Amino acid sequence: MSPREMIDPQFSSQLSPEISLRANNTYSRRSFLVGVLSIAGLSSGCQFNKQTTLRRPSRHSVQADQLLLLSDFKLSKDHPLFQDLVDLREQVAEILNLPLNNNKVMVFLFSDETKYRQYMQATYPGLPSRRAYFVGTADELAVYTFWGDRIQEDLRHEFTHGLLHAVLEDVPLWLDEGLAEYFEVIGSEPGEINLDYARRLTTAIGNGWRPNMQRLEKLEQVSQMQRVDYQEAWAWVHFMLHGSPEAKTTLLSYLDDLKTTSTPGSLSGRLNADVPEIDVRMLSYLASLNSLGHHATSY
Repeated sequence: MSPREMIDPQFSSQLSPEISLRANNTYSRRSFLVGVLSIAGLSSGCQFNKQTTLRRPSRHSVQADQLLLLSDFKLSKDHPLFQDLVDLREQVAEILNLPLNNNKVMVFLFSDETKYRQYMQATYPGLPSRRAYFVGTADELAVYTFWGDRIQEDLRHEFTHGLLHAVLEDVPLWLDEGLAEYFEVIGSEPGEINLDYARRLTTAIGNGWRPNMQRLEKLEQVSQMQRVDYQEAWAWVHFMLHGSPEAKTTLLSYLDDLKTTSTPGSLSGRLNADVPEIDVRMLSYLASLNSLGHHATSY
């Protein structure tokens, strides 16, 4: 397990006695759903899941601005985990030039994995096992997860989804995941490099792989995304925010359009028009990630 896969040490000293950290390596990638589920799996229809006898955590709650965290164990408002999400909201808004609003993002935090899995399996049958989910519907923006040894990065990832969908009409799947991957990385400030992804992408380039945003743009279901797709999505976002001022301008303009339309066109088309030799520059940036240290330059 790499350092970024472990909970921040500052949290370990402030855990409630009711909470026990447990490994969850049997879980694969966290994920999000926008819309609803059918019995067969994911659907883009307008039906809602049927009620179940299992309940979401609601015994304790803590709130700040648009973040509402509900749990079945007590978590104080000054707990580092909660404050980290409060700070993350400000960072996402500032970096992506997005407005802050009061659209609630509800975080349902189960005390253990068993309760979480029982609820998710009963409420959303057919879902693959994930450590955490973001579920966006016409009624609410909700994050579901449990207290585990990767709780901080999981919450950062899913809460980012919630923040994006609270202000944007829609977000292309790959970009939604790329931004969530970018903001999940724990560090003193956003922009920390995911060293595992950087190493894997460097190896892939050596084996002939090349980044291809047009391919990512064709992915429409979470089930279609493989590990390498998450890695590439993160890399494109990191490049746009730190590797090219022209690309950053294009990304922010694209996100600005998404505030009012769900069909802004292709981001790759805009980048190819705005950024000279973008493929060469992207490849060079990826090759440099391992030597950039823990943080990249911001524009």
